[in-house]
Amino acid sequence: MVGIIDFGSQYTQLIARRIRELKIYCEILHHTIRYEELKRKNVKVIILSGGPGHVGEENLIFDKRILNGEFYVLGICFGMQLITKLFGGYVLHGKIREYGKTLFYPDIKEKIFNGLKKETVVWMSHWDYVSKIPKGFKIIGRTENIKISAIRDKNGKIYGVQFHPEVIHTKEGKKIFKNFLYKICGLKPDWNTELIIEKIEKEIKEKIGNEKVICALSGGVDSSLLSIILNNVCGRNSLSIFVNNGLLRKNEVENIVNFFKHRINFKYVDASELFLKKLKNIEDPEEKRKIIGNTFIEIFEKEGEKFGAKYLAQGTLYPDVIESTSPFKGPSVRIKTHHNVGGLPEKMKFKLVEPFKFLFKDEIRKIAKKINLPDFIIKRHPFPGPGLAVRIIGSLNKERLEILKEADIIVEEELKKAKLYDKVWQAFAVLLPVKSVGIMGDKRTYENVIAVRIVKSVDGMTADWAKISYKVLEKISNRIVNEVKGVNRVVYDITSKPPGTIEWE
Repeated sequence: MVGIIDFGSQYTQLIARRIRELKIYCEILHHTIRYEELKRKNVKVIILSGGPGHVGEENLIFDKRILNGEFYVLGICFGMQLITKLFGGYVLHGKIREYGKTLFYPDIKEKIFNGLKKETVVWMSHWDYVSKIPKGFKIIGRTENIKISAIRDKNGKIYGVQFHPEVIHTKEGKKIFKNFLYKICGLKPDWNTELIIEKIEKEIKEKIGNEKVICALSGGVDSSLLSIILNNVCGRNSLSIFVNNGLLRKNEVENIVNFFKHRINFKYVDASELFLKKLKNIEDPEEKRKIIGNTFIEIFEKEGEKFGAKYLAQGTLYPDVIESTSPFKGPSVRIKTHHNVGGLPEKMKFKLVEPFKFLFKDEIRKIAKKINLPDFIIKRHPFPGPGLAVRIIGSLNKERLEILKEADIIVEEELKKAKLYDKVWQAFAVLLPVKSVGIMGDKRTYENVIAVRIVKSVDGMTADWAKISYKVLEKISNRIVNEVKGVNRVVYDITSKPPGTIEWE
């Protein structure tokens, strides 16, 4: 199998997803893993991830025996710099920076770059760079700014690339992985959706056994799939609980209740007033998430006690985990707290079950399709756990919630009319904490501003703003200012991720 050694990169799980797309099994491992453990796991190939650190830092723990030539190795960004340092080359800090899309010139005679163009676009994200390669290594790629952007050893078993082939912005990244894993390492494609489902079910059985479990059901594809799988594996020992926190989109409560109430062991709890009361006058987004997370747990603990459950299951995905903290106790930098990860209280009455925590949205959708979930759930756009609370910037109340719900449904309706809804990753409205002057009916107005956010993505880790036609944007804007009372201006967000996030809070 492939072992991905994590040095804290925000993109580490993207490496795993790329490898899984090539139908090869892989696991993400902490950078302190020992050589003996890799041998025990029958690892044949090692990927060294990127990371926010510097190779000269004293607190870095890494077993140098991993690079003794027994494993095939590919170092990415920090990983390439680490290889260079450990074999006696030189890495300089801070003099040359490359960030974003960059032209890369590979040596196409090399197996790893077989089939690539002589000039290709890659994604760079580094301050440090290799200034001198170690003895016994060869330069196999460069950019305009840095002459050492890819290397390999003389035996053709250890490779390094300064760019990130795992992100979609590296145009031929998948081909690079395919060349490395198939042509150089000799691996065979044998990892598929059936095996992923089998692994999830096995984990649930081993962890829960004959005990009772409740599932936090939101109606999104993640929690919906988990509810169905839990129902299949645990039967009446599982109870899916849908909590209405008052922060859901228009018509969402009715749609979710109607779909699930006769299909699984299901309970609906209306706690909308409780959530709004606790969020009154709260402006800080991190505080909002903590309050929402704690309130959910209070409700689940109460309902779980009635049911006799020892476990709480959540459809947490990897982007939630990696943006909150490294799941491997690595040095990843926290971007924001997610209510179903960092927002949970330190002490809970439940043991947590998160069988999807190392999977991405596109993988979940493939599994959902395999078990015949309907399209309206599978294709539903991702929706944040804290709901509309993080799309109302600043404090919220019923009036502001109503404004956002009405604006948000217009965005969805117009994209569906234009047959664009299924072609974008996420589309929604954001209510800003500012007002602007306008003219309506020959009178001066001073009302709210709505920002429209529409992005394209594959996995949610990176995203680009969608180039929607002006005609559709005009229709969305006209409808919002005409139909939503209290709004007189609409703006369109054209920020990619990074540097921004998809959500505003």
